[in-house]
Amino acid sequence: MNGQNKPNKTGLTRLLRAAACSWKGFKYIWKSEEAFRQEVLFCIFFIPLGLFLGDGGTERALLIGSILLIPLVEVLNSAIECTIDRIGPEFHELSGNAKDLGSSAVILSICITVVVWGLVLWP
Repeated sequence: MNGQNKPNKTGLTRLLRAAACSWKGFKYIWKSEEAFRQEVLFCIFFIPLGLFLGDGGTERALLIGSILLIPLVEVLNSAIECTIDRIGPEFHELSGNAKDLGSSAVILSICITVVVWGLVLWP
């Protein structure tokens, strides 16, 4: 891709535009995805808990990083869903597979979090 659809900006201008796009994405997913809102509330509770329960920087990073993985994967799953929905509303097996795979990624991120918390906190 030669970037003709996007103006080539550099430095602070590029960074500010990227931040604006990110903010727009966060606003969209907050409004449209209940799962994301639930996961953010989950993070609000578990991030401080991870700071408290972790013994040292490495454990805290593992606990908090695994929690943040869940909304991260939810954002990617929602991006997949938006793309598929943009293609068309009719059923197609590959579209269904793409959405199911995105959902599977969310479940795997939750499993990773459970395993990390279990291994870090298990005596």
